[in-house]
Amino acid sequence: MGRLGVRLLLAGVLVAAAALIGWRVLGPAEVLRPVAAPFVLPSTHTPGVTGRTAMAPLIVDGRVRVFAAKREVRADAPVDGKTTYTAVWSYRRWPQQVSGVVATGHTVVTRWSDGDLVAIDGRTGTIAWRAAGPPAPGFDGHKTGATTVWAPAGLFVTPTSVLVSDGSGVVAYAMSTGARLWTAPGCPQGFVTAGGAYVCPDGAIDTGTGRPVPSWPPGPFAPVACAAASSGCPIARDQMGRRWSVNGPRPALSSGLSGLPPGDQLLGFWNDRAIVLTAGRHLREITPPTGAVVAEFPLAVGTETLDWKPGRSALAGGYVAIERLTTDGPADADAPDHYFTPQTVILAAL
Repeated sequence: MGRLGVRLLLAGVLVAAAALIGWRVLGPAEVLRPVAAPFVLPSTHTPGVTGRTAMAPLIVDGRVRVFAAKREVRADAPVDGKTTYTAVWSYRRWPQQVSGVVATGHTVVTRWSDGDLVAIDGRTGTIAWRAAGPPAPGFDGHKTGATTVWAPAGLFVTPTSVLVSDGSGVVAYAMSTGARLWTAPGCPQGFVTAGGAYVCPDGAIDTGTGRPVPSWPPGPFAPVACAAASSGCPIARDQMGRRWSVNGPRPALSSGLSGLPPGDQLLGFWNDRAIVLTAGRHLREITPPTGAVVAEFPLAVGTETLDWKPGRSALAGGYVAIERLTTDGPADADAPDHYFTPQTVILAAL
C-alpha cells in the first residue's frame, strides 16, 4: 500500500473514531448510578433550621433529598444536611430534559420531555418501572429547579397514583407498577385534594376511579396549602373567597385558621399542626383551631438577615424548604440578583 493509501486509511480511521466519540457524547444515552452503599438515616430533630442549598430539594421518604437539573435527577443524604453533598444516586437521560418530579413514599417518578415516565426507588436509586406518557414540556426549573420538583406542569400525585395532564385530558398511572388506570378528558390544569379529588374549574374527578365526583360545588376553586406538585391540598378557596375543607370525599365550608395576622402565609399541615411563614420570616407551628403556637424560630443561618421574600416552597417528610428571593430584585429568575444568596433555599425541621 502506497503512502496515499496509508493516508486515506488513517483518515478513515480518524473520521470513524471522531464519529464514535461524537455518538458517545451526543447520541441518545441513559446513565443510572444507583446507591453504592447503605446511607444512614437522620436522627430525630427538634424544630429549627437544618441547612441551606443552592437547589430546591424534594424530600423523599424522610431519607433523601432529590434535586432536578436540566437532564439529570439526583439524590443526596441526609435530609438534615447543612448543604448539598455528593449524590447517593443519580439518573441522566440524553438528549431528553427533566419535565417534572413527584414522589409518594419511597417511589420517585420522573417525567421527561419525550413523555416517558421513569420511576426510581428512592432508597436504592434503581429503576422500579417505566411507562410511555403524553408529550411533556422541557425543563423549567431555572437555577434552583424549584418549578420542576415542587410545581411541575401537568404532573400530580396521590398516595397510590401519579396523574399526567397533556392539555386534552388526564391519565392516571399506578404508583406501584406504572400500569395505566384510567383516562379522563378535559381539565388540563387542576389540583389534587387531600381527600382524593382532582379538581377542575367545572367539577372534580375521583382520583381512584377517574369518574366525576357528584354534587361538587360550583367552581372555580384555588388550592391552598398544597404539598408539592399541587397535590395533597387540604383547603380550596372559591371565587367568593370562601374556604372549603377538602380533606374528605366532599368539600365542607371551613371557618379558617385562627392566629394568622396579615402577611402570614399558610404553607401546609404536619402532624395536625399548621405550618405558617410569618410576615417577619419566622416559621411558626400552630395547633388548630385554637391558634396556640407550639414552636417558632427565624428562618436564617448564622448571621443572615431576614430581609427576603418567599418564592416557591414545599413541605414534606417533616421538613419545609423555601426559596428566598431579594425583596426588591428583578422578576427574572435568571438574573444574578434575583435570589437572596447563592445558597438561597433554606430547610427546616418541623
